[in-house]
Amino acid sequence: MRILITGVRGKTGSALADRLAPRDDVELWGGSSDPALVDHDRVVPVELSWDRPEGWARATDGVDAVFVVVPLREDAPDLVASFLATTPASTHVVLLSERDPEQSGSEGWSARVERAVRESGRSWTMVRPGWFMQVLTDPRFFGEQIAEGRFAFPHPDARMAWIDTRDIAEVAELALTDERHVGQTYELSGPEAVPPARTAARLSAALGRTVRYTDPGTEGSLEGLSGFERDLTALTYERVRAGHFALVTDTVSRLTGHPARSLERFVADAA
Repeated sequence: MRILITGVRGKTGSALADRLAPRDDVELWGGSSDPALVDHDRVVPVELSWDRPEGWARATDGVDAVFVVVPLREDAPDLVASFLATTPASTHVVLLSERDPEQSGSEGWSARVERAVRESGRSWTMVRPGWFMQVLTDPRFFGEQIAEGRFAFPHPDARMAWIDTRDIAEVAELALTDERHVGQTYELSGPEAVPPARTAARLSAALGRTVRYTDPGTEGSLEGLSGFERDLTALTYERVRAGHFALVTDTVSRLTGHPARSLERFVADAA
């Protein structure tokens, strides 16, 4: 079967490619705005840019299933609807959504993306993870500050059930290749929910050096952001405070047969 990953170079897209590429029963296409940068073994690079809809039909030609990574743009609901209209009618869609989508963004931004998928006429599976552990090592998020020995995160009493994108990828692989997952919505989390100070302590223990927790406040966490990205991030931190990312589920273990990866394991593997 031919599977397309719309963001093959992203955190979840690359983890999913690691799982799908070795399979002899899968022809894996990796979508990227710059396909020359797709260097994963056994992945066919295809040009796919949300800014160039004239290329979408070529990127989706003959695909049996597509893993959709939502672009962080205000017009994402309309973009996803238009993109799916270019796929074959028999295409199965697995959407990388998020926790409590009706609470996200302007007028339930993520919920509108999900609605676009449901109304596309294609079969679908929704995958709703919490925050990725991978942001802790990404220099665009928390990676640089953790390397400097600090972890700045607002709302010290809020708990986070951090999840490894490798667990998300395992669930997505099942959803893409097994029709028993059609029409299902999966809430995914890591094995436990911890406040940020405990996250810093776990990082310290796993790294063998001190990572100190600080509370920068919401405004401090938004420094340098603007426009839609700032608005979306501000709302996300409010959702953190309200406990939307504290839910712990057994979905990963129930579907994959192994417990969700712990924060300690993630840090050890990343190191």
